[in-house]
Amino acid sequence: MTDIPHLTPHPNPAGIKRLAVLTSGGDAPGMNAAIRAVVRTATFQGIEVVGVRRGFSGLHRGDLRLIGPRDVANTIQRGGTLLLTARSATWRTPEGRAKGAAHLRAWEVDGLIVIGGDGSFHGAHFLQEEHGIPVIGIPGTIDNDLYGTDHTIGYFTAVETALDAVDKLRDTGASHERIFVIEVMGRHAGHIALEVAVSGGAEEVFIPEDPRPVEGVVQIVQDSVAKGKASSIIIVAEGYPGGAEGVARAIEAGTGLETRVSILGHIQRGGAPVSSDRVLASRLGEAAVYALMEGRKGVMVGRVNGETTYTPLPETWEKRKDVSRDLYRCAKMLSV
Repeated sequence: MTDIPHLTPHPNPAGIKRLAVLTSGGDAPGMNAAIRAVVRTATFQGIEVVGVRRGFSGLHRGDLRLIGPRDVANTIQRGGTLLLTARSATWRTPEGRAKGAAHLRAWEVDGLIVIGGDGSFHGAHFLQEEHGIPVIGIPGTIDNDLYGTDHTIGYFTAVETALDAVDKLRDTGASHERIFVIEVMGRHAGHIALEVAVSGGAEEVFIPEDPRPVEGVVQIVQDSVAKGKASSIIIVAEGYPGGAEGVARAIEAGTGLETRVSILGHIQRGGAPVSSDRVLASRLGEAAVYALMEGRKGVMVGRVNGETTYTPLPETWEKRKDVSRDLYRCAKMLSV
């Protein structure tokens, strides 16, 4: 039996003594697990942690405080973010970023860890470019749309939340012999929609990556009725042109069948994170601290094929992360 290696200090050639962490943009289940991992990893390595409240909005206002292991106790199972989050128009200006950088220097911060999506990474990138403060990104967004990681924190939970709603709506649809068109989140990406469609046994799925004409759904519904199906479930990503409302109108106009729309919305962002999100967040939080200690900067830590990766921040939004085309094919084949 192989012995478990003893915990030893990680090399710190960058000489990090104090780091800051913030969450920005839309919240995602697992953000608290990532904060917890950052704080406890840093503390074990003898590094102090400054928590920035309310994202970049709080940073430019100086809403900072020291946080330690006890501050993140009993948080791994909680949704949302204990540091709070906000969007900041001020941070989009050089003046706003200059104020934030001044606060970080006043607190003697050696590096900043940003948990969020592409908008958050834009803000982090410009802070580093303009003021030389090392930044590391942790992918926290339910949309799973960041290049450089197989999955983003919050995605697994969002899928499970949406799937639970779909299962319940299918019961109602079957009882009333209705068609339900269900809209899930994903302004620019269909990852959630595709996974929910396959796992929920949907008759059709519409995603932004394939903006084909909606009229084709009419034939699909008519074929389902001909096969004896009394109800159908159609999944639509919010970023698909026209959304769920447009799909529902096309079905009713083409078939005359009673159709109901259910937009799940922000419910997918809340709730306790599932185990996969907790583990992913813990691994990435640890990796982010180590990245700063090793002297890395301007990168997002991710997980690809079970290995930690480091992707330059601009690549996370410049390079396109496609949906699984194999899964898309599977969704089409299994819906017949």
